[in-house]
Amino acid sequence: MSSSNNSTESSYVQHVFIIGSKSIGQYGGYETFVDRLLGEHENEKSIKYHVACKANGDGYMDETKLTSISDVVKDEEGKVKEFTYKNAHVFKIPCPNIGPAVAVYYDRAALIYSIQYCKKHNIQHPIFYVLTCRIGLFMNGLAKQIKAIGGKYYLNPDGHEWKRAKWAKPVRAYWKWSEKTMVGCSDLVICDSVNIEKYIKEEYNHPHTTYIAYGADIEPSTMNDDDAKFTSWLKEKELKIGEYYLVVGRFVPENNYETMIREFMRSKSKKNFALITNVNDKFLNVLEEKLHFKSDPRIKFVGTVYDKELLKKIRECAYGYFHGHEVGGTNPSLLEALGSTKLNLLLDVGFNKEVGQDSALYWNKTNGNLSELINEADSMSQIMIDEYGCKAKERIKTAFSWKFIGDQYLKWFASK
Repeated sequence: MSSSNNSTESSYVQHVFIIGSKSIGQYGGYETFVDRLLGEHENEKSIKYHVACKANGDGYMDETKLTSISDVVKDEEGKVKEFTYKNAHVFKIPCPNIGPAVAVYYDRAALIYSIQYCKKHNIQHPIFYVLTCRIGLFMNGLAKQIKAIGGKYYLNPDGHEWKRAKWAKPVRAYWKWSEKTMVGCSDLVICDSVNIEKYIKEEYNHPHTTYIAYGADIEPSTMNDDDAKFTSWLKEKELKIGEYYLVVGRFVPENNYETMIREFMRSKSKKNFALITNVNDKFLNVLEEKLHFKSDPRIKFVGTVYDKELLKKIRECAYGYFHGHEVGGTNPSLLEALGSTKLNLLLDVGFNKEVGQDSALYWNKTNGNLSELINEADSMSQIMIDEYGCKAKERIKTAFSWKFIGDQYLKWFASK
């Protein structure tokens, strides 16, 4: 446990600096995670969070979207640079327009700022919690600076970034090397997946790892079936309650959109397949050339949905949910699906199976496998579907509630 200067034994406060989230509470896994973690510990006296956010660029922190902030500090131009939110100190890092490399710049700059902040305010034994493995090029030197001020460096390695198809081979090689470097000099590796923790132990023989999952909601949507916003969305997308399968996620090859679309087209289902995703025209054209899905009226790309209550309602009213992610740890969209949709059809890989267990159906990429599963799902009784729904919600409630996740983090952050 640590304290600020002149603190007594009874008033120890552990300072935790969170690096790697672009913002708080906006669309994205880490962004949601940070918001919920702060909420769980808002009244916790033994811990003080400091959160880095982007001042500009993709995914930047727009504090006007937060419910309430205080202690606002502005720069010479009148722009907000620091504020308090849910009892956390939030600081914004300006970033140059340098393309994809900005992520590396941002994490490094945020960590340097945090170390300097600790020196300036004489913060003893801080924890620096870095989300994902982008700054391996600089981490050894930064870890030495952290150690020099009596701090500890914790890492959340996220998933297998180096496996993602969107990266060129040299970039993938850097991600893999960066992961190795950042794991190697960390004091603790916190993994949001049992499989990721197993991989870290086996690949790098790291002596200090733990598993803390990502969280999810089980509260139902505040919208009724006849809510105007929901019904108008259904009408616009030509969908009906209980008559569509759904997928929500990034439009990238490793999420297996090709397999899901191909197999749905092969199925005998009379339902629709709604895809909520940020469409990439290049990848979309590749899929059209391969599958000619535009000729199948059941396949509906319906755009993105950032209204959280509307998205939850759309999930709740889907007949079934497809999850094709095969790269990464515990995926937020999978947890959200299990918390909202009764019937979930998941790609059979370790990451998904450890989460879904017996509360979901599983498919593989073999030709015909998913289409047959869709046909079986279409003929399921309502009693069986309800049973899967109950199991899914119970799975989220017992292992992935935000309170449960928050309590686990508190043990690691605020223990002496």
